[in-house]
Amino acid sequence: MPTLQLTNFNIVCATLGGFITLFGLVSFLCKEKFYLSEALLSLAAGIIFSPHATNFIKPLDFALGSQANLDSITLYFCRLVLGVQLILAGVQLPSGYLHRQWKSLSLLLGPGMAGMWLIGSLLIWAMVPHLSFLHALAVGACVTPTDPVLSNSIVKGKFADKNVPKDLQKIIIAESGANDGLGYPFLFIALYLIKYTGGGGLGQTGGAREAMGQWFGETWGYTILLSIVYGATVGWIAKELLHWAEEKKFVDRESFLVFAITLALFITGTCGMIGSDDVLACFIAGNVFTLDDWFRLETLDDSLQPTIDMLLNLSMFMWLGAVCPWASFRKNDVIPIYRLIFLGILILLLRRLPVIFAMHKYIWQIEGLRQALFVGFFGPVGVSAIFYLYISLQFLNDIQYDGSIREDAKRLQEVMTVVVWFLAICSIVVHGLSIPMSKLGFYLPRTISQALDSTSNDEPAPLRLQSMQIQPGGAPVPVGKPTDYDGQALGLRRPISAAPTLGS
Repeated sequence: MPTLQLTNFNIVCATLGGFITLFGLVSFLCKEKFYLSEALLSLAAGIIFSPHATNFIKPLDFALGSQANLDSITLYFCRLVLGVQLILAGVQLPSGYLHRQWKSLSLLLGPGMAGMWLIGSLLIWAMVPHLSFLHALAVGACVTPTDPVLSNSIVKGKFADKNVPKDLQKIIIAESGANDGLGYPFLFIALYLIKYTGGGGLGQTGGAREAMGQWFGETWGYTILLSIVYGATVGWIAKELLHWAEEKKFVDRESFLVFAITLALFITGTCGMIGSDDVLACFIAGNVFTLDDWFRLETLDDSLQPTIDMLLNLSMFMWLGAVCPWASFRKNDVIPIYRLIFLGILILLLRRLPVIFAMHKYIWQIEGLRQALFVGFFGPVGVSAIFYLYISLQFLNDIQYDGSIREDAKRLQEVMTVVVWFLAICSIVVHGLSIPMSKLGFYLPRTISQALDSTSNDEPAPLRLQSMQIQPGGAPVPVGKPTDYDGQALGLRRPISAAPTLGS
């Protein structure tokens, strides 16, 4: 006898497939007419289908009821999406772009990231009660990188083509790609100091010297430099192998088009095995892979890579909407909700804008204050912040004393979970609505004005009674000229003379 099989797999397939199908039917309308980002819409869908609403998607069930497993799944999902996004970002840039634009990128990735880190940390330190500045530095590091997924809303599509210069689009892509991998040094200088000096250094030996040694050795040497070398090596070998296979006619078109995606998966997996920075390695590999511009030009008009990218992004933000700890924003032991909202506003307004304003004269792609305001505001916090959040939580789990997590590390985990998640959600919503709201603010007053003018023009003209004069023949004749024709009352159909134009 037929029975309903309401398993999690069936429900997730139906929910995810149904949403993406319905979104596809109106995707052009949403993205090109209303300028709504797919990240915002899929986040809203994730909330609707989550345990907080309809309970179709049950993330904790997928993780076998373990919060640790759920955190690991979210981290791996973020790694996958960022790896694919960043190798595609590297492929999009012209040949030798990082080398030719080293000055602008150095400013954005050096003093730019440092400024955003310090400003964000200061705001967090000021708004979160009873938080040390060292802990604030760790939280601020998570929201320092700009998100490449959310940045796509201003560098791709109709809005970007009409309003954002090509040079500005490229520098935004390059910055968001590179600074995602370069968030490690800012995060781990704080985490190492917390581990070896926080809480009186309980359970650890070596102090600040050990912390700085590990920061230089492991973070800069093993994580950053190794990932750059590894990504460049893999990207160059992949380029040469693909050239060889194409010349020998060994590769078909489908495999050729998907090559960059599979390369991202390979780098993400192998870098994860050795414990290096897979995010930065993917971006460097994408740049080296298209060093001769051959692959980029061959796939310029292809839609396979953007299609896979879109599917991953929709799935990612639905997952974030489902796993986000919404209840903790209202009820927690970290920060009151009114302070949390005010912190979100301050981060969006002050984390990046002052830094870009201070440097924009030295970055030739940013022309004038208007573009500086645009670039300064659109520095979104998203998947990369969640990625660094769960990297931090894993690290803090290993700071133990007497067989359990040290108290200061446990407290920092609570703060980071609430603050980073809330700032990421704020950025997804605000940056997702910024373009449509700005368009609405531009068109709405003009539309209302036109509607009022149209209404006034459609109203019938008021009835004017003209004085009548009786002629000797007894026929009444109106006194004065009518509005349409001169002498109409006398039977003369001579039109009124046209008003003289300029130059006549």
